Amino acid sequence: MSALREDAARVLTDWAAPDAGQDALRREYAAHLAAHPDGMWQSCAAGHLTASALVVDAARGRVLLTLHRKLRRWLQTGGHCEPDDATLAVAALREATEESGIEGLRLLPAPVRLDRHDTPCAPHLDVQYAALAPAGATPVISEESVDLRWFDFAEAEALPDASVRRLVAGARELL
Repeated sequence: MSALREDAARVLTDWAAPDAGQDALRREYAAHLAAHPDGMWQSCAAGHLTASALVVDAARGRVLLTLHRKLRRWLQTGGHCEPDDATLAVAALREATEESGIEGLRLLPAPVRLDRHDTPCAPHLDVQYAALAPAGATPVISEESVDLRWFDFAEAEALPDASVRRLVAGARELL
């Protein structure tokens, strides 16, 4: 078993889900990993774990979202795990840094929530973190994005994507 898969199993075992629905997803993700040796990788047609991070500027009460190039929706940063990622947290932080262009992000130690969503490649079993942006952070658009934009908390919680709304609300509660 890879170190990343071991870490994912540990995160799912140790994470204190905030409610019964999140605990059911936690158990579903753990069962998926147990049933699919390739459950961390995009090649797993049954679905795979992904890692994302909501970039938060807590001092200014806002979050950074990316207008995803393929999905054409405002989403948190994140994506597929890579073989060099030692942990889910490392994968989430790598994705957030790559997609936001912001150096010095600091990940909160535990996931904020889980979200299972269908995508064109396969179902994503997303483990969602929050990453705190350093003061004065200026985002830089990557090839993954059409645009990057800061949204104040209330504005982000009014977006059409329910997953983003729930993640923003969950991150606010932790902060």
